[in-house]
Amino acid sequence: MHGFTKITFTVSGAALLSCCAARSNVTPPELPQSLTKPEGYALVWSDEFNMDGLPDPARWTYDTHRNAQGWYNDELQYYANARPQNARIENGSLIIEARIDPGIKTLSDWGGQKYSSARLMTKDRAAWDYGYVDVRAKLPCGVGLWPAIWMLPQNGDKWPDDGEIDIMEYVGFQDDTFHATIHTKDYNHIKGTEVGEKLNMDGACGEFQTHSLLWTPERITVAVNGTPYFVYDNDGKGQGGWPFDDPFYLILNIAVGGSWGGQQGVSDAAFPAKMEVDYVRVYQLSSDAT
Repeated sequence: MHGFTKITFTVSGAALLSCCAARSNVTPPELPQSLTKPEGYALVWSDEFNMDGLPDPARWTYDTHRNAQGWYNDELQYYANARPQNARIENGSLIIEARIDPGIKTLSDWGGQKYSSARLMTKDRAAWDYGYVDVRAKLPCGVGLWPAIWMLPQNGDKWPDDGEIDIMEYVGFQDDTFHATIHTKDYNHIKGTEVGEKLNMDGACGEFQTHSLLWTPERITVAVNGTPYFVYDNDGKGQGGWPFDDPFYLILNIAVGGSWGGQQGVSDAAFPAKMEVDYVRVYQLSSDAT
């Protein structure tokens, strides 16, 4: 979840995409016409969110480690641990809710935040190297919100060297735009070499959309509703450009404000803000299954 600069152009007269592929002297790979689960891939992990209550602790954990110090990217939220006000399952969906929340002041790791939210992850529960991921979700609209669906390495301890895959980021001051990005040692926004794309579409917030990732040893492809808009190829030059041969875990969250999400401030009218997730499904080839 990191900000970056983009250049826009029109594709097919229907969707507006933007390319921030900053690798010099590299021709951006051609997008496939569509993206669906490839033949031979089998379901290896899923959550259909069919039982009301807190998220399944056998599948999900909570990231709270920076609450007292304050979160990265100058974000303004407190991430709660197993607190139904911020993460719960109801009516067949996972609800991640960001709130204006005076009640968090009594919590032992409160760091002075005004807003509460949740950051769920499969770390230490499930991680995969390669696969096809589908997440069907409805994002909240509102200036200052920064929901995301993304992945980090299970055994990584150095960012960006160990890699990051942003399947979907959305910032509320761009109410019709999805972003997909990768971060590596060689390609990241700190160096101005970040690689990503954006897709403008009606209903980016307030409607259910399906965000998909196909990750193979050769390529990462990201799509919305089966339409690809970001491709990143393994350049074959090693870890600096491709740290994506190790298991990564999945993260779902709503951040508030921050260096990117808060560029136009935070509107308190956006709260409470709910990210609704219908399902998360992970498929792999039998030879890749972990």
